[in-house]
Amino acid sequence: MGYEFVDVELAKEHGAAFLRIYVDKAGGMSLDDCAAFHHAIIGQIEDLEYDYLEISSPGVDRPLKRERDFEKARGETVEVKLYKAQDGAKVHRGELVGLVDGEVVLQTEAGEKRFARKACALVKPVIEYEDIEEEEKP
Repeated sequence: MGYEFVDVELAKEHGAAFLRIYVDKAGGMSLDDCAAFHHAIIGQIEDLEYDYLEISSPGVDRPLKRERDFEKARGETVEVKLYKAQDGAKVHRGELVGLVDGEVVLQTEAGEKRFARKACALVKPVIEYEDIEEEEKP
């Protein structure tokens, strides 16, 4: 179908099992794309135990998991959430230098910081929105 498999999770929420499959494509996924993938995959997963199936785009702030995710995000501002505090904090932001020798490397205001990939609970792009001022009403 030309979609990229991004992630899958089986989560228990409110007493129900949610099977979530994240897919993406160049230019992003539409609701129609998600519905088409849902119809295509449903017959292939009928033996799995779940209550609800969700097909979703990972979104613009999708976590960086694979090496190519880190390559695509090089130069962007990212947020790193750690399992244990490092340099006095569990959350760090900076420009992604890359994934180097198993370490996530950031350039921050305080200089270069390195985090072992296995120490990172989450690495994701930071989405910054511009302030849009409303036009003054007469």
